[in-house]
Amino acid sequence: MGALNALWAYRGFILGSVKREFQSKYLNSLLGVAWTVIQPLSMIIVYTIIFSQIMRAKLPGVESSFGYSIYLCAGILTWGLFAEIVSRGQNTFLEHGNLLKKLSFPRLCLPVTVVATAMVNFAIIFGLFSLFLIVSGTFPGLVYFAIVPVLIVQVIFAIGLGITLGVLNVFFRDVGQAFGVILQFWFWLTPIVYPITILPERAQELMGYNPMVGLMGAYQTILARGELPDWQALLPILVLGIFFCLTGMRLFRKHAGEIVDEL
Repeated sequence: MGALNALWAYRGFILGSVKREFQSKYLNSLLGVAWTVIQPLSMIIVYTIIFSQIMRAKLPGVESSFGYSIYLCAGILTWGLFAEIVSRGQNTFLEHGNLLKKLSFPRLCLPVTVVATAMVNFAIIFGLFSLFLIVSGTFPGLVYFAIVPVLIVQVIFAIGLGITLGVLNVFFRDVGQAFGVILQFWFWLTPIVYPITILPERAQELMGYNPMVGLMGAYQTILARGELPDWQALLPILVLGIFFCLTGMRLFRKHAGEIVDEL
């Protein structure tokens, strides 16, 4: 509760940091914030044209010609949110080393700023994707709002993992380098660009040890199939998320002073 009260007291600092990061991303750009719309919109259009019109790719069990494109976008967009939170979370203390040395403020403002910035970017991108679903006539209806609890589980897992790696990365710089490699393998070992049903039965069993499988599957079930996900499949990643949050907070509170000295 003390940490939450401190974060609330510094909410202006957090909001200001998010605003500065968002503005600096498009500094000296002619189109400015418009790139936030252009980039994801171009990706959605490319995936739709290539997979639904040129390759005529079909998603098993889905009749719509846009089925595979929606399946692919649902996985890639939400994986992008996860990767952004974790990758920036593990480097946040290193990136703001000078700030930590010069100013006195709750250190947890930095991970919260990372999450808030990532959520703003995701809201814009996913909003465009949702608009595409409406225009193409593939909007799943009320089932769409089942995304909210899935998103909450994802953010809990991502920020917990990000804070844990962020503290470790201050003392062991190899952590950040190694996780970048792991993240690439993790992406391809998660059914995002391919349905899990095309894999051999033994491979599908091994996929059960990947906590992101249930999460990505939930998004894809909601958006591509218009059905409620298997909520039980989200329990492992929720438990892991809570574990990493508690572990990250414990490491942070224990080594907060040492982090500044190390930087």
